[in-house]
Amino acid sequence: MEMALVLPLLLLVVFAIIDFGRMLNTQITLTEAARDAARSVSLGVDPAERVTRIAGPDVAIEAECVNGAAEVRLTQDFVFVTPVGLLGGGFDGEVELTARGLTPCQ
Repeated sequence: MEMALVLPLLLLVVFAIIDFGRMLNTQITLTEAARDAARSVSLGVDPAERVTRIAGPDVAIEAECVNGAAEVRLTQDFVFVTPVGLLGGGFDGEVELTARGLTPCQ
């Protein structure tokens, strides 16, 4: 009887840990790609190849070099793999992650 009461709560916590870990890993990777892409823009190189190599092909890139600073904004949709996404990410199970890289233009 106790197992029937505790198991759903335990599974919810385990699924939340799994999805949170995946989302945190994706956010860290996206931040690294934004920093690297901003450096590319500051050197006058197209950042798309570096972003694709680091974060994957499904990342939206906005890059500009204005007022002596190269700024890159990356956006990627994160899809939950467990049922926790229905609670935390809305009813479609997706969250939009963004990252920003900023570096002086050279």
